[in-house]
Amino acid sequence: MEVNEFKDMAKEMVDYIGNYLENIRDRQVLPSVQPGYLRPLIPAEAPESPDSWPEVMADIERVIMPGVTHWHSPRFHAYFPTANSYPAIVADMLSGAIACIGFTWIASPACTELEVVMLDWLGKMLDLPPEFLACSGGKGGGVIQGTASEATLVALLGAKARALRNAKKERPELAESDIVSKLVGYASDQAHSSVERAGLLGGVRLRLLPADDNYALRGDTLKKAIEEDRAAGLIPFYAVATLGTTCTCAFDNLEELGRVAEEEKVWLHVDAAYAGSAFICPEFRHLMAGVQRADSFNFNPHKWMLVNFDCSAMWLRDPSDVVDAFNVDPLYLKHDQQGSAPDYRHWQIPLGRRFRALKLWFVLRLYGVANLQKHIRGQVKLAKEFEEMVRADDRFEVVAEVICGLVCFRLKGASNEPSEALLKRINGHGKIHLVPSKVRDVYFLRLAVCSRYTNSEDIRQSWDEVRTQADELLAAK
Repeated sequence: MEVNEFKDMAKEMVDYIGNYLENIRDRQVLPSVQPGYLRPLIPAEAPESPDSWPEVMADIERVIMPGVTHWHSPRFHAYFPTANSYPAIVADMLSGAIACIGFTWIASPACTELEVVMLDWLGKMLDLPPEFLACSGGKGGGVIQGTASEATLVALLGAKARALRNAKKERPELAESDIVSKLVGYASDQAHSSVERAGLLGGVRLRLLPADDNYALRGDTLKKAIEEDRAAGLIPFYAVATLGTTCTCAFDNLEELGRVAEEEKVWLHVDAAYAGSAFICPEFRHLMAGVQRADSFNFNPHKWMLVNFDCSAMWLRDPSDVVDAFNVDPLYLKHDQQGSAPDYRHWQIPLGRRFRALKLWFVLRLYGVANLQKHIRGQVKLAKEFEEMVRADDRFEVVAEVICGLVCFRLKGASNEPSEALLKRINGHGKIHLVPSKVRDVYFLRLAVCSRYTNSEDIRQSWDEVRTQADELLAAK
């Protein structure tokens, strides 16, 4: 392919993308295909000679779109948002063109240095303590991980390395395997499954502690668990505070947990994957009170801040434990500037990394902080509108406080079956898409405001669909 062909194809694709997104409201949000639908639509082997560009373009609608769940439809309300914006799409085009693998500073200095500065910009937007920012002149700094799951594991492995070092100083006679067998970490029973998975991958035990009636983990619960485990000869080393749980968007009491972690010398990691974007708005920052006591903090701009996946922002108060844990330094990766700037391969699990800071830079510059705040506040307002509609129907109840862009609701009654049947009807109809959750044996539906295209009329239509399906379900009983 020559450059002129590329330009023509790129222009056509940009037109297609624009038309797709601006008309996404017209597409059925959830596909109706069955597993295996795609294989019969394409050849069994790669073509010996090249296909034409018009053939490839035609197959997007014929092959791909029938099996796409349209996450950016204004009536997609499942999971949490995955961000999307034109500035981020354009930045990813440039990243793909530069195509560097920024594992060291010398591998592409701009890739590393823009990331350092963007994490400072972003940290200031959240009003993170200066100790987390590279511009403060201290040890701290930020890095872009692929996902919050990676950030949780990276933090755990850093905490594990620190705990091993400290235990060897205190008990030099102990073998490393003996120390690891005694390590124990903590999280709420409302924490994301990736937290438990980090424990499995890190080879350590992880205790899930009971949250309170508001689904928040409290300091006294963590304190009691640590005291029990120390008495049993174990070594508490790591705790996760979740700000915005997946099930209900609940917030652990970070102020209390931070004090306990500080007293007990336990690494405290803050997982604010979804709700962290809200902290760019000052009115939500009380929910992160106590962050100054954390060792690491993470949230996903690729969820709610209009930066396309993948862009998971992580800050470390002192990266040395992570760097030491991950430092494998073969000759072919050494360079003369080592120590003058971060080599981000030591801050993450993979070696290679894309130029992800570009899309953060483009979004922050082309939207500006005020417009990003407007986006967050607008989606919270839409969630409140849906909550009001639910509360106005005496057949339904709201299960958890609506703080951000998530509404958890169910049909009233002791049995979960009506709500289970309702969700099956809603998703089967395909007009909107929701997913459920269950906390303490109570099953409920989750409506998340996900798309930047969603407006009040879309929310009203989504509620009309829920109400209509409930009418039909209850009339059939």
